[in-house]
Amino acid sequence: QDLNPVEEAKGYQKLVDEVSDLHRRLDHRYRFGGVVRRSSMWQRIYSQIEQVAPSKATVLLLGETGTGKGELAKAIHQHSNRRDHPFVETSCGALPEAIVESELFGHEKGAFTGATTSRKGRFELSDGGTLFLDEVGDLTLPTQVKLLRVVQDSEFERVGGVETRKVDARLVAATNRDLEEMVSKGDYRADLFYRLNVFNIRVPSLSERRDDIPLLIDYFIENICRTYNYKIFSINDNNYLLNYPWPGNVRELRNLVERIAILSPGENNDKIIDIIKESLSNSVEDNFSVTETL
Repeated sequence: QDLNPVEEAKGYQKLVDEVSDLHRRLDHRYRFGGVVRRSSMWQRIYSQIEQVAPSKATVLLLGETGTGKGELAKAIHQHSNRRDHPFVETSCGALPEAIVESELFGHEKGAFTGATTSRKGRFELSDGGTLFLDEVGDLTLPTQVKLLRVVQDSEFERVGGVETRKVDARLVAATNRDLEEMVSKGDYRADLFYRLNVFNIRVPSLSERRDDIPLLIDYFIENICRTYNYKIFSINDNNYLLNYPWPGNVRELRNLVERIAILSPGENNDKIIDIIKESLSNSVEDNFSVTETL
């Protein structure tokens, strides 16, 4: 049944309000990676995101695993003029070599055994928006050649297809590997590296910005407790956490806070400290003595 003009107008306004509310929440969630940070290193990154997000430039995020490169990629997208279009992400290192090209470029029906239907790849899915390629340093040389063509000419063919397809996707890539060293050894194409390295942002490890640890702890406690519907708790003594090397970076810190929330919801601080000691003792590196620091 057709709606009358008044009902249509109300429905349209409701949709506009919902979209506006979504934008406000996304702006808050990904204002700069979704987590407030205060170290001078992160202030530099904030400035770089503000500069590069409105452009079409390819961004290369460099840093250790777990430093938050994926969150920064989302923040770049959310602050760009592509924010109303898809944000698509994939981890190149998690893709078996046999399917990586199909995953990135799609395939036609019958292209290989099991290809019973045609399928769009990540580039097509991100058309008009942003494609985030994580672990881009793990791509093999043959795949690097095909990626270079898309980055350079914005066109490709699906696996098993002959039609050349154009795509308009802003590329954000990330790696924890030293691509320049790989280029010098012949393991990575120099021309692809230079195409990806238009604007690079180095993401510091958590051990390089310990001033952020208390702020991150409070942020994770608030969000995790809200997710689990737990009472907000606090960690009164952060010395244990400030002196730990954090080989897993921000991801490891968040996992620890989640473990504390699950094991001791509403417990006293002594119980929390015991959990921290046990957790860090079990995961600490061989060259770091927890007993000396804790």
